[in-house]
Amino acid sequence: MVRVTGVSGGTMLERGEQVAVSGGSADRHDLKSQWDRVKARLKAELGEATYVSWFQYADMIGVGDGKIVLSVPTRFIRSWLLAHQTERLVGLWQDEDPTVQKIEILVRDPMRGDGGETPKPASPASSAQAAAQAAVQPSPAMRAAAAAARTGAAQSAQGAAQQTVYSGYASGPLGDGSEDLGAPLDPRFTFENFVVGKSNELAHAAARRVAETRDVSFNPLFLYGGVGLGKTHLMHAIAWEIRRKHPERKVLYLSAEKFMYQFIRALRFKDTMAFKQQFRTVDVLMVDDVQFISGKESTQEEFFHTFNALIDHNRQVIISADRSPSDLEGIEERIRSRLGWGLVADIHPTDYELRLGILQAKADEIMSSGGNIDIPPAVLEFLAHRIVSNVRELEGGLKRVVAYASLVGRPISLEMAQDVLRDLLRSNERKVTIEEIQRRVAEYYNVRLADMLSARRARAVARPRQIAMYLSKQLTTRSLPEIGRKFGGRDHTTVIHAVRKVDSLCKEDAGLEEDVDLLRRMLEGGPPEL
Repeated sequence: MVRVTGVSGGTMLERGEQVAVSGGSADRHDLKSQWDRVKARLKAELGEATYVSWFQYADMIGVGDGKIVLSVPTRFIRSWLLAHQTERLVGLWQDEDPTVQKIEILVRDPMRGDGGETPKPASPASSAQAAAQAAVQPSPAMRAAAAAARTGAAQSAQGAAQQTVYSGYASGPLGDGSEDLGAPLDPRFTFENFVVGKSNELAHAAARRVAETRDVSFNPLFLYGGVGLGKTHLMHAIAWEIRRKHPERKVLYLSAEKFMYQFIRALRFKDTMAFKQQFRTVDVLMVDDVQFISGKESTQEEFFHTFNALIDHNRQVIISADRSPSDLEGIEERIRSRLGWGLVADIHPTDYELRLGILQAKADEIMSSGGNIDIPPAVLEFLAHRIVSNVRELEGGLKRVVAYASLVGRPISLEMAQDVLRDLLRSNERKVTIEEIQRRVAEYYNVRLADMLSARRARAVARPRQIAMYLSKQLTTRSLPEIGRKFGGRDHTTVIHAVRKVDSLCKEDAGLEEDVDLLRRMLEGGPPEL
């Protein structure tokens, strides 16, 4: 038992230790003064923002036997303080009390409230009674500590199992000592955690097929889409699923950048034959972000031969990039043509339904992991409406809101989310320009931008021009004469005719309506690709 003289009365239990608090009012007053001085120095050294984030809600429990004892409202704050501020706190307390050698940080009972007030000192009789009861029956704190220990052990076991799975195939799949050949896999990126919607259903179905069967149906499988739409998630999911269903298969996942690094390393040490052997004898090769080998002629040459060798031996190749094979600039034509041999699956920008589904799945994950935080559906709907750029920002926004609520002890509300995510929401309020609409539409229909501004009346040019005018009227605040001037100095009546024409055609032609809707989502979903 550690006996602590402090400002808080009662008995506290943490990791099987009993901390008995005693002492008179004078001792408590002196300790409070010391703690106030320590907090003042912390605020001066760390700054107001850092102090408010991590120390404002910390309470002093006591000091004794060379140890200071603090309490904080959350496990997150406790972990951060133990990792980053232990030495600083001990050093500051040693200036007040040279006998202090270590620090103990406890997590307060959430039922206590967060007013920062400490419980009243217990009378000797009540303290003795509490100690007797604690000897007979474990206290809530002790039961919580035991539960936390069991949870930690389970998580450690799970993590060890996942590490075992990874080390057996993704890194050094040949068992030849090439431990650093591949890149690590994220255990969170599985098919079970991937939310499927209209924009990614083809890519998801193709990834499933490749992972579940040994037959090479699509070779290569080429996944492309913008930043943060799920390409890397699908590639990791394929690797995990293959390992689960076909553990004997050798799978290698790495980024294009790491492929280049390994090749340069082989050249440096004059060991290119070992490099070729390692890459060309795997069953499944996955290369992420292949656009990064753009302009690297030697790396492209080796990638080309590796790709051909695997294809010739009926080994599965999976590639991802931020654009389609035909649009990869700086990549040799022979490589681009071979990348388009198999199945090319596009991952479109997410729509509202998919974004809401992703947020709901993430919220369920937070709740299942022990987060005692209520996330109102209105907040999820608000985030799905306002954060449209990519999934990473969407999930990051939700994590920021949850972290803020957990740290400061405030319930999540729509007003709080708007305040916390002010900068993120501002960046997603991107204004679409007429020039951007013209370029997007020209790229989509494979016409020259100059033709859209010209006087040509051919159907292949006129229809995309009308669609661009229609989208300019829908997505910008420009007047009809201004839109007309942007399209080669045309009259506003031409713009009115184009808007009415496209609106009427969308009601008659479902295919055209889908094209217009896709273009609208592409323009609203994020900045244009350069």
